[in-house]
This record gives sequence, C-alpha cells and structure tokens, in this order.
Amino acid sequence: MKSPEYTSTAITLAAFAKALAHPARASILQLLLKKKSCICGSIVDELPLSQSTVSQHLKELKEAGLIKGEIEGVSVCYCINEKVWNHAAQLMQSFFSETSKQSACC
Repeated sequence: MKSPEYTSTAITLAAFAKALAHPARASILQLLLKKKSCICGSIVDELPLSQSTVSQHLKELKEAGLIKGEIEGVSVCYCINEKVWNHAAQLMQSFFSETSKQSACC
C-alpha cells in the first residue's frame, strides 16, 4: 500500500482546519478576537460549557498554536497568537483563492 506524502503546507492547513472544526473552539476564538486582549478565567462564564470542556478546547487551540496562554497568579490568561493567527489566515485565504479559480465541473 502506497503511503501518501503531503506537503508541509497541506499538513499545516489541515491542523488549523482541525482546530477550527468544533463550534466551541470557534466560539472561544470569536470571544478572544472580540475582547482584543487576554482573558483570564472568564471564558467559562461566557460559554455554555463546563470548565473541563472549555479547558480541553483551549488545549486543542493552544496545541495548534492559534492561542497562547500565560500563567498569572492562580489563573491562566489566554489570547490570540497573532503571528500564528495571521499565518493561518494567509494559508486559508490562499487555499480558498486557489480552489475558487478552478473551472466548474459536473
């Protein structure tokens, strides 16, 4: 069986897409973007999810690099990782731009 070889761009794009593929994670990102600053501890108050569920989604977003978290006292403050966020936006934009240039089929 042949093992596919994917480009680093395809792998990175897929990782960002996976991180965005859950409504809770999209909601967390929207909240962080709306606040335009780091949020410490109040994310759970803003979403209809338990602390453990929010923590799991924050972990996924952090692993994808889309957010960063810093410990301040007894809480962790989260914000958008602007460098990675801009890179993800560029990759997505490029991907959708390339696919929209395809001729219609079927």
